[in-house]
This record gives sequence, structure tokens and C-alpha cells, in this order.
Amino acid sequence: MAQKKLKRFKELKTFKNVFEYPENMQGQWNHYFKNDHPVILELACGKGEYTVGLAALHPNNNYIGIDIKGNRMWAGAKIALEKKYENAAFLRSHIDKIESYFKEGEINEIWITFPDPQLRKSRAKKRLTHPRFLRLYKNILTKEGVIHLKTDSPDLYQFTKQVIEFYQLPLLEDADNVYKNEVVSPELSIQTHYEKLDIAKSNTIFYLRFKLIDTLNNRETDILFKQCLQNLEQTPANEF
Repeated sequence: MAQKKLKRFKELKTFKNVFEYPENMQGQWNHYFKNDHPVILELACGKGEYTVGLAALHPNNNYIGIDIKGNRMWAGAKIALEKKYENAAFLRSHIDKIESYFKEGEINEIWITFPDPQLRKSRAKKRLTHPRFLRLYKNILTKEGVIHLKTDSPDLYQFTKQVIEFYQLPLLEDADNVYKNEVVSPELSIQTHYEKLDIAKSNTIFYLRFKLIDTLNNRETDILFKQCLQNLEQTPANEF
């Protein structure tokens, strides 16, 4: 297994669609893609199924999958190269460094697909929909930019709804069971490796689409939200 990882890491460095901790890329992504099409991110992209799937669905958009796990990213990057998806790229880095790679207003949408829900209350700040992360996203999103969350974790779903409510963020779509509908959009029909595993054993896929506005920068709301999390320390996860 170690040899396989090393081989993938070595091969990843030769992929023209992969950037590892790049410098001076802020504002340069349209130059890389050679067009001025919208740029859309997939955070914690894992094997990159959503990045590749969305790139295939929407050739007039540019997609960038971001993850720190290079050996996982290798799978999606390789498929994109083989299928000649010129509108798909991958960025290897920690997500909390995202502002180092994108300038203000450079990103049109962000997909967060099956991230680690960080279920322990003490790790709430590591959840990718925690206000501290949302502020980072807001800084690089256009004013009309949106966040998509797709998860099998009822805890992360409810936590994110709490954030949306506390900060009065515009909620555009809320699905507590994506596949209960007879017709599912092509975008939500894409399945990742982790969705198929159903790690949360919930047998349910949740989806939220929402916008980020200036209420995220309200200090008083921050204090209230922190108090809310502290009060929930003793609350069973399935009641949150």
C-alpha cells in the first residue's frame, strides 16, 4: 500500500491538471483554463468524483477539486486527463489556506461533498460549514455565489442549518432526503466513493444550498453561536 501511494504521489507531480501548494495563482485561474467561464470549487474532493462529474455535465464551467490527500486526488485527476476534461483541475492544499490561491470574487460556487463531519463537539471548528470557514469562502465568492452541501451526516446537516439560522443566511434549497424525489437533478445524482460507502449509516442524503452575506461578520452573533455550541456539549448528537 505504501509503495502504491508513493507511486501515485510521484505520478501526481507530472499531471498538468494538478497544482500542489502553488504560488501566485490568485486571479490566474482563468488564464490556466484559457477562458473566462465561471470557476467552481469542490472542497474536500477526495477521489474527485464530483469535480469530474460536474465538469462532464457543464463544459462551460471550470471546476477545481481541493484536498490535502494527494493519493486520493490522483484518481479524479487521472480520469480528467484520460477523458480530456480541460475544464477540471485539482489543487492540493489545506482548505483553511484557500485565500492564498483565489482572489476576492474569483469563485462562483462552492460544493462541499461528504466532508468529515467532525462529530465530536470539541472539533466543531473543523467542520467545513463552521462560520470560520464560511468567512473564508465569502472572501473569494462573487456576491451572488452559493454554497452547496451534500452529506450523509444528519449531524452536519443540522449543524449547518443552525449556522444558517443563527447568521440569517439566505437558504435557497433544503432537502432532508435527496433521493425521495422521483426526479433528482443531474448534479445531485453524482455519487462519490464515500456516498456509496454510507459511512454514517443513515441511508439518507441531505442537501443544502445557501448564500453567504455580511451577517457572517456579526460579533454578537459569534458570541451567541459559541454559547449555543457550549450548551450542546452534553446534548446527544441525534438531538442537535
